[in-house]
Amino acid sequence: MPEIKLIVGLGNPGSDYRGTRHNAGADFVEDLAKACGASLHEESKFFGLTGRGTLSGHDLRLLIPTTFMNLSGKAVAATAGFFKIVPQQILIAHDELDIPPGSARFKKGGGHGGHNGLRDIVPALGNNNDFYRLRIGIGHPGHASKVTGHVLSPPSQAEQEGITACSAEAIAALPLLLDGDDTKAMTRLHSFSAA
Repeated sequence: MPEIKLIVGLGNPGSDYRGTRHNAGADFVEDLAKACGASLHEESKFFGLTGRGTLSGHDLRLLIPTTFMNLSGKAVAATAGFFKIVPQQILIAHDELDIPPGSARFKKGGGHGGHNGLRDIVPALGNNNDFYRLRIGIGHPGHASKVTGHVLSPPSQAEQEGITACSAEAIAALPLLLDGDDTKAMTRLHSFSAA
């Protein structure tokens, strides 16, 4: 089983989008960078902020694309290609409408589920969707017409506290995933709820 070597946090660039639900993945990678002693810096050839750190003895490359969400594949493909990282060695952290705030899930493979970042990453990796995902719950606004406004606005204080707690729990469970114990990692994270 290939070891995870690249962890990507999805979001939109710029101050207008900072703190919005859609940036939950980028926020996770910022938290992870602090946990593993990585400093993120702009790298134009990777179209993003990148850094390198160690978590529980595992050497990790971190990436936050600085493209807009629907062009995330450009950064992921450039970084993976340069470092010869295959899709099975990538974890993509992203916001997830179908999970409530305060919960998160690890997943291996699957479709894009309507997420524009994942929708762009799959073809950029040669139509290979066999990468890991960290799905960070942001909840659904109840109707499809409200989704854009929902993801592009900040969560309530209670929701943000749940998202932050989930991010910390995902970082705590991540070493299990890095060790190749998918089942234990999923069991730990999936049983956690900050709600």
